[in-house]
Amino acid sequence: MNFKQTVLTALSGLSTHKGRSALTILGIVIGVASIIAVMSLGSGAQQLIVGEISQLGAETVAVIPGDDITDPTAIFADLLTQRDVDALSVRSNVPDRLEISPIVITSGLVSYRGESYRPGFIIGADAEFFAETFGMYASDGASFTKSDIQAGNRVVMIGRKVKNELFGDSDAIGESIMIRDSRFRVVGVSPAIGQRAMFDIDELVLVPYTSAQTYLVGGSGFHRIIIKADSPDHVNRMAVDIENTLRDVRNLRPDDSANFSVVTQQGLIDQISTIVGILTAFLVSVVAISLVVGGIGIMNIMLVSVTERTKEIGLRKALGATRQDILRQFLMEAVILTVAGGLIGIALGALVAFGASLVLVQVLVTGWEYSFPISSAVIGVGVSATVGLVFGIYPANQASKKSPIEALRYE
Repeated sequence: MNFKQTVLTALSGLSTHKGRSALTILGIVIGVASIIAVMSLGSGAQQLIVGEISQLGAETVAVIPGDDITDPTAIFADLLTQRDVDALSVRSNVPDRLEISPIVITSGLVSYRGESYRPGFIIGADAEFFAETFGMYASDGASFTKSDIQAGNRVVMIGRKVKNELFGDSDAIGESIMIRDSRFRVVGVSPAIGQRAMFDIDELVLVPYTSAQTYLVGGSGFHRIIIKADSPDHVNRMAVDIENTLRDVRNLRPDDSANFSVVTQQGLIDQISTIVGILTAFLVSVVAISLVVGGIGIMNIMLVSVTERTKEIGLRKALGATRQDILRQFLMEAVILTVAGGLIGIALGALVAFGASLVLVQVLVTGWEYSFPISSAVIGVGVSATVGLVFGIYPANQASKKSPIEALRYE
């Protein structure tokens, strides 16, 4: 019996019990749909994070406290210092440097005449650098200046949502707001910009980094130093110069581990992609358990089917069907069932992921984009076919071993 005849015979056998066949593949459908949904959402999350990081620009390098950027507590363990900033500002130390800005990050309430609001972040930085890097410029009023930074003036730029929450339709320029327990004068309001490179600009409060150190965090350290290269082609070379400079400043020997991290955007993207990939793989391995359960269900149903079709097997053998013909027929039935379940699961998983993406766009993350990796579909079909082969071998083998005489006598 050739391949075409084997397939037609298997389809004929499955069509006899359509309801049972549909219920048999339910576990496969759920398992494959779960894998597709998880991989699709994982790919969407990775694209979102990479896109946000990429907005910083390929020429941007960040210096972060601690030697592990994935540890959120490490950045506060040994803050960067003004000495670090001064050393990196020397042209001979970092020849490819175009601009540099230390960053202070904190949080807290801001208030104005009884109205209070908790912005996403309160950032101490250079306003000009922040405008060029993150796009936060003043549409009302003006940005604070470098002289404000040098003098440590209590001036502030606020995002559009912060302005609306505190002032409504009133003019905010020239008014004073309380940031924690300190009074700052509003000099600029940014337009509605939205999400930029991990920040929602509309919910930011931006002050001179010297003012943030003096009035908000009470220290002289920095949480970040962001440096721009004069060209994306010089980023890697500049990163090496930055690391060598900081090691010299901190008197670190060649065999000493660094207590800081120099992160290029591509390096950060690679690390984030690796983390998301590992998390996605872990979730896929968890939901894949349902495929094993589905495979066991298929094996059980196939064994029942072999018992019910004992006379059919005996008749086919009496008419000349070989053991290999019977084996191939029942194995083909199992593969057809699982592949059909896999295809249905792919469609269902893609639909679930698309629906989840719509919800995420509307409710959580405006920058989320639906993603359907082709590799997930290939994996879905491949895994379902493999499940059919693995769990179909035993029932098919049992069917092929039946004696035609005993099978014809079976009641």
